[in-house]
Amino acid sequence: MALGTASKPSYEPRFDAGRICLDLLATSHPVERLDGVGTLRAWIAGAGLVPAVMHLAHADEAWMTGFQELRGQVGLLVRGMLTVETPAYGRALARVNEVARAATPAPVAVRAEGGGLVRELAGPPSCAALLALVARDAVELLTDPVARAAVRECEGDDCPLVYLDTSRGRRRRWCSSEACGNRERVARHRRRTAALTRT
Repeated sequence: MALGTASKPSYEPRFDAGRICLDLLATSHPVERLDGVGTLRAWIAGAGLVPAVMHLAHADEAWMTGFQELRGQVGLLVRGMLTVETPAYGRALARVNEVARAATPAPVAVRAEGGGLVRELAGPPSCAALLALVARDAVELLTDPVARAAVRECEGDDCPLVYLDTSRGRRRRWCSSEACGNRERVARHRRRTAALTRT
């Protein structure tokens, strides 16, 4: 992933929640993951909000604030779907709707070296344009009854992450089989082993 002169992000971004807006929520657990502009650039490119070759050299600290704020609003809305509406839910909904109204980046098709067409953006995207893409994804999730019904909270110990369960039979239990799922399997094995040694 080309990031210009940005340093390598301090963690590998996750994109396994099933929606861009839910993947953004994953950047806050277990600690703040959007801890620098380079990390945010990596997340934006990894999420496919911009073509991988776009450098986003114009991104700054204000972008981090914008993405973190939107993440908080989306988190309130998604968790509100799973629990009860509060006054904060209404404020979050108004803010996400406002962010979603901004113009999004304009894609253009250009010839690649091999002669095929590749997607680029008409110009460097603004922070508001990229935030609008994430906010629109949240609006689509919140207003699609089928997608809403597939939103699940991870069953892992102390894991607040949510994901879209598109598994066969809707039996997915964890935000990540490799992370929370593996921890649960290890814990279950230890419990069985401890029970056997006590008998």
